[in-house]
Amino acid sequence: MGEPRGAAVRAAAVLLGAGACYCLWRLAAGGRRGQPSDNSPPASTHTMDEDALQKLIHLLQATDDPLIQEQALITLSNSAAFSVNQDIIRNLGGLSVIGGMLSDCVPKVKEKALNALNNLSMNIKNQEEIQVYIVQVCRNIESAPLNSDLQLAGLRLLTNMSVTSDYHHKMINSIPCLLHLLSEGTERTQIQVLKVLVNLSANPAMTRHLLRAKVPSLLLLFDNCINRDILLRALVFAANLKKNMNNEDGTMIKDQYSEHSIFSMLCRDSTPFAQKLASLLHHPDTEVKEQVVRILTQ
Repeated sequence: MGEPRGAAVRAAAVLLGAGACYCLWRLAAGGRRGQPSDNSPPASTHTMDEDALQKLIHLLQATDDPLIQEQALITLSNSAAFSVNQDIIRNLGGLSVIGGMLSDCVPKVKEKALNALNNLSMNIKNQEEIQVYIVQVCRNIESAPLNSDLQLAGLRLLTNMSVTSDYHHKMINSIPCLLHLLSEGTERTQIQVLKVLVNLSANPAMTRHLLRAKVPSLLLLFDNCINRDILLRALVFAANLKKNMNNEDGTMIKDQYSEHSIFSMLCRDSTPFAQKLASLLHHPDTEVKEQVVRILTQ
């Protein structure tokens, strides 16, 4: 790291005070030795008082330096792991400041902002404010490089924001993107996508939107050789949809679902799926077999 960048970090430390800005000092010293680790938060993060948190938020508003923005966001993210700080950051107007970072052109800044919002979203009142950024989060997921840390950070935030059905409607337009990632992503990406899809599938109001989606490769996930965490979540996803379909009032029209749609796999051309399920009845994992039985008995 060059001297101008290091000087900027040291200037930020003077502005914030040593306690609030320990990670920035570490960056100034450690950046010349190698990349700083996001997994090494300041030891005093959870004890930062309201004044220190406010200074960090003000710093985010005042600086255009992406390195300082990154480290301030990391500190806020670590602080937000503690419930008392989640309320303080919200009351200081920090959610809108962090949310504004989602439009930044620097991927690492966006990633750290998503990580901070993810920790802050563990709070219901915070979710009420964070929900205005869901569409932007979905855009970030779609535009991010496949399997990147930025993409995964966005998916983790969507997982938290989809635990309740309050904001599912904001994710409808992103269902094709999620299913594309399910087909093309690594196992780590697939697991994170399925966490979101399982949450969405638990909501009967989302059933038609999910059934209409096209994902020809979905059937490949229902196989004994598939990673257990992926297989189990794929089964829960299918079981939720089958349950919601059975609870429909008879208004579900088969003709509205195209070939290669999830509906077609589950119902119209269901023989290959049924064969997959029959094979999975011999799977060694008890939870997997329980979900297979749940699908077959609905």
